[in-house]
Amino acid sequence: MDPLLSAAVKTHVNAAKITRQSKSNLALAFISLGRERKRDITIFYAFCRVIDDIADSSELSVAEKRVRLEAWRKMLRTADADEVPLAHDVRSLIDKYSLSTAMLEEIIAGVEMDLSISRYATFEELRVYCYRVASAVGLVSIEIFGYRNPRCKEYALELGLALQMTNIIRDVGRDLRYGRIYLPQEDLARLNYSEAELQDRQYNERFVRLMEFEATRAQEFFSLAAAALPSEDRRAMVPAQIMSSIYRGLLRQMELDKFRVFEKEYRLSKMEKVGQIAAQLLKNL
Repeated sequence: MDPLLSAAVKTHVNAAKITRQSKSNLALAFISLGRERKRDITIFYAFCRVIDDIADSSELSVAEKRVRLEAWRKMLRTADADEVPLAHDVRSLIDKYSLSTAMLEEIIAGVEMDLSISRYATFEELRVYCYRVASAVGLVSIEIFGYRNPRCKEYALELGLALQMTNIIRDVGRDLRYGRIYLPQEDLARLNYSEAELQDRQYNERFVRLMEFEATRAQEFFSLAAAALPSEDRRAMVPAQIMSSIYRGLLRQMELDKFRVFEKEYRLSKMEKVGQIAAQLLKNL
């Protein structure tokens, strides 16, 4: 391995530890899986978490982030004595489930977009980002969950878009702190809400209408996903359905509260999440 890349990947990375430490809703969804698939999806989740953390790091320069992401691209394809154990585990998943290495590289390309892009002119441009950081994750995940009907891929694609749009709505204020605006510029213009107002965190009727517009888009993706889920794959996709249920609940919470995302960090309570999980488990028994 190149010395520069070697320095970037020597830290031991433990997949289970990453999952335990994360408060992601994705980790909660794993409860429905058997031991082997839970272990495997945990490895994949850890990969996604590590990649995302590299892009979001406040301690690394953009150049250092690119070096580390490039190191992961190489580790997906080739073993190296200096690599972290997680890389070996991810390659084992690729072999076990015949995963597309290109799809994993799409996820890397997605987080890498954050290194150079902080605005999106149109939704079609944003859609590329959402596909890479969310739909691609879903398309890999369903291979691990196991499915029979190829239409399940459409389900994963649409659900990924729905989840990421919900994230974008929830994180408007947080993303501003990083200098990022994921809301398409064409949408701000359409709803007559300027970027200057957004930067000033001006909460007004036009901002609420903008958020309602984005929420409607997210709901449409949730509906498209639900319609695409093959009946024979419903049980296998329980983890994804749990995610869908939690995020739809989160979106509904924001809608009812008129999207006060500048002053609040929206999340479902533990009891609300448990209720959503239990409902999905019971529905698919």
